[in-house]
Amino acid sequence: MIKKLKISGIHMKVDPKLKAYATKKIGKLDHYASRHVRDSMHAEVTLKEELLKTKKSCICEVVMHLPNDTITTKEATINMYAAIDIVEAKLKNQLKKYKELHGQPRFHRRLVARLRSIKHEA
Repeated sequence: MIKKLKISGIHMKVDPKLKAYATKKIGKLDHYASRHVRDSMHAEVTLKEELLKTKKSCICEVVMHLPNDTITTKEATINMYAAIDIVEAKLKNQLKKYKELHGQPRFHRRLVARLRSIKHEA
């Protein structure tokens, strides 16, 4: 779980059920980061409700602070739970890209060398 997770609401009160859901979904995204990043990783979740003429819009915005980068994701849907789910999926992909970019080069070299040796044996 992400140790520093701040959940706030704009134009709405965040009930304990919604807060627990957001903590469960966003909090477990630390599995997609490397171990040294997990210690300094923290996230801010902002939940916002807007009323546009006759439509209700629920916006979920997550700002995740990492050692060398900041990842921001925002999604608006009819339902707040759906917005949290979509933001979680987007953050997974962005964290995978972050891990590839800032991963350990020694591990990458070992992996490539192992794949080359398997290719030459076959």
